Amino acid sequence: MAPRANWKGFLKLSLVSCSIGLVQATSSRERVRFNIINRETGNRVRYRQIDAETGEDVPEEDRIKGFKAADGSYVLLEPEELDEVALESTHTIAIDSFVPRKEIDEIYLDTPYYLFPDDEVGVEAFAVIRDAMRATSLVGLARVVLHNHEHVLMLEPLDKGIKATALRYQDEIRDAKEYFSDIETVKVPKDMLELAEHILKTKRGHFDPSKFSDRYEDALKALIKAKQAGKPAPAVPERPSNVINLMDALRRSVRSERGGGASEQRGKSRSARSSTAARKRGAAKTKRLKRAS
Repeated sequence: MAPRANWKGFLKLSLVSCSIGLVQATSSRERVRFNIINRETGNRVRYRQIDAETGEDVPEEDRIKGFKAADGSYVLLEPEELDEVALESTHTIAIDSFVPRKEIDEIYLDTPYYLFPDDEVGVEAFAVIRDAMRATSLVGLARVVLHNHEHVLMLEPLDKGIKATALRYQDEIRDAKEYFSDIETVKVPKDMLELAEHILKTKRGHFDPSKFSDRYEDALKALIKAKQAGKPAPAVPERPSNVINLMDALRRSVRSERGGGASEQRGKSRSARSSTAARKRGAAKTKRLKRAS
């Protein structure tokens, strides 16, 4: 069954184009969601769309978007007028240029989407654009209008499809210097650095997204489950405190890491010795049975 697209249009490279669908690659559907409740009655609180001056309810068909002008009045925009804004990117993702992926700083990455052919006719053109990016190790930069805003998209091959990542505009990125310039320059002592490096190496691994879950979400579910059962709320973990003696904290961290590794190794050794002893006992018992027979 073909995937259901949130947006349909065309992917265009020069004179090559194809019909495509686009869907958001992430979902927050499984998150715990709350309603606002009246504490006195236990009833849900509902919000009404009312006229700010008359206080009367405004029917949905009478609600339209308005832009507040300098004189305080509003410029009203009908839905049809917004739909007719003349931009090619309203219905077409036209690739403007190609750049090396490493040139795009991660801070610009925003929302990821999946982009795929929408009909059999356009599959070959889609594959040509996708495979050309893969062969040249370049990503495409294009524009698209989504939710009444034009977004810059970074296009890159992903399996049989294309991943399209909406990029933030430069004026949306805060200057890091505003927050980092006042940080005092510190010369870290060599022995401290070596201890810290050792801790990092003992914790080194590989990124596996399956190992991570939203622990706050899990804690919320546990709290809700406890309240439903009339039980007390789960214990709150102790908050960490500021380090007073950094060198002492580093040394204790190293000892803790070594201790955990040593305990694990001792456990493995005991297990191995137990297995060996069991095999020996089994072999001796088999020999006795053979002799008896």
